[in-house]
Amino acid sequence: MDLKEISNEQKDEYNKCVTHIVQSWEWGEFRQNLGTKLKRFGLYENGQLKVAFHLSFHKIPFTNYLVGYLAKGPVPDKNLGEALIKIGKEENCAFIKIEPNIESGMNKISVDKRFKKSPKPHFTKYNYVIDLTQDEQQILSKMHQKFRYNIKIAEKHGVFVEERTDDEAFEIYLKLFFETCSRQNYFGHTPQYHKEIWEILKKAGLARVAIAFYTPSGLKKPLPLNAWMLVNFHDTLYYPYGGSSAEYKNVMATNKTAWEAIKFGKKLNLKYFDLWGAADPNAPENDSYKGFTRFKSGTGARLVEYIDTYDLVFNPLVFWTFTFVDIMLPLKVFLLKLIRPN
Repeated sequence: MDLKEISNEQKDEYNKCVTHIVQSWEWGEFRQNLGTKLKRFGLYENGQLKVAFHLSFHKIPFTNYLVGYLAKGPVPDKNLGEALIKIGKEENCAFIKIEPNIESGMNKISVDKRFKKSPKPHFTKYNYVIDLTQDEQQILSKMHQKFRYNIKIAEKHGVFVEERTDDEAFEIYLKLFFETCSRQNYFGHTPQYHKEIWEILKKAGLARVAIAFYTPSGLKKPLPLNAWMLVNFHDTLYYPYGGSSAEYKNVMATNKTAWEAIKFGKKLNLKYFDLWGAADPNAPENDSYKGFTRFKSGTGARLVEYIDTYDLVFNPLVFWTFTFVDIMLPLKVFLLKLIRPN
């Protein structure tokens, strides 16, 4: 196959060829707006575009090398391997990390031997996906009994969900998102990162927020208790980010948001609702992903396992040094907080 860089005029052709929102032209555009170096490529056979992907490039501190990152991309086969070797050498990469958007167990997947299983994935290996081609009663019947009950609790308390694309709604979402990050001691990118996603994807008709409101007794104005950013691409709705208030947990607003998001995806005639990651089924109970994984499993979604994350290494010394620091950094941050909790 012939490797060529994709031009701006090929935006529509490129988008038809990629399979995940993070590989979309629009997602790449917002990353570029934040200053990330990014290039789009195509593999051609007899003049026809067969495989498309973008790579982001990230400087390795104290070196002249870059890391290439191909998120939710194609099968790492021989053709992709040869293409990435050429790109990696041209861009002076120490290594390229690829996380294929390919489910485990699929037939005829042949991973090129030059790709090695990565010791440090970024995306989770597991995910929950809801089949939106089912009717509402089928989806409800597959939910955990308590999840269905909590939807009814929310409705009994008058919780309602608005699907919106105005900037006021985005500000509500942003406030709840960072409240949640602070409460759960979770790193959630920056406000500018979320704003760029919002502006670019909203303009393309690919983003909105779903906000759950509740009016407590004695108040006239409803309070926003929960907000999800929802994005769609091809036949799939995605839930990448969300936030909630610490108040009025008893009204189960999050369950209502999930149900309304499902119905919204069906209204758009989409086939899948991708819940954006889950913990390993064998992870310990204290795993940081266990809480949201338990919630997502309650929707009755199918547990999906993807093939491994791989690294294509050009400089082993720089790769292993960088990887060691990358793996150990969360532990270092945790230890510093123990020593200096304030």
